[in-house]
Amino acid sequence: MSGRCLGLVWLLGALALTVPARAELRIGDLEVYLNDHEVTVALAVLGTVAPGYHEGIQSGIPAFIRFTIELWQYNRMWRDRLLISKVIERHLTYNVVTKEYKITFLKGDTRPIYSTRDLRDAQRVLSEARSVKLMPASSLDLDDVIYVRVRAESALNGENTFVARMAGTAEQTLLQSDFRTIRRIQ
Repeated sequence: MSGRCLGLVWLLGALALTVPARAELRIGDLEVYLNDHEVTVALAVLGTVAPGYHEGIQSGIPAFIRFTIELWQYNRMWRDRLLISKVIERHLTYNVVTKEYKITFLKGDTRPIYSTRDLRDAQRVLSEARSVKLMPASSLDLDDVIYVRVRAESALNGENTFVARMAGTAEQTLLQSDFRTIRRIQ
């Protein structure tokens, strides 16, 4: 019995001393604007391919990045209401034979597969989401207060769990925009 308790104490001590991986993933630029009478979002994420991922990617393990973009309506006396949510997923693989990075746009993008030999170029393509149209502005009331929440997740082999984040093979971050209205205030 005391052996089990001692083992449990050692396990809890080891978990308490374990430091989570430093969050390299961060949303550097989030813009919300009206473009052709639609609510449009553009964002850039820094650190999509963390230094801890390089060895895994070079050995052929794919890396995934997912952007979840949500448009919310602010309610003063009640909880906020989710108006629409869009998910954009991208997949990075490395071909060891041709020494080429390949980015596949899985969800939310209709772009063709992008190939490059430069890791920086691959990171640039992975990290930018431009002109994501959420919904027509005409479907919103002029006095509605809206905001956008973006969650970015990156993971080796697509596994974004607590254990993967502790091991440094997954990261996530969240950013919320300022409150906005459709009507211009002067």
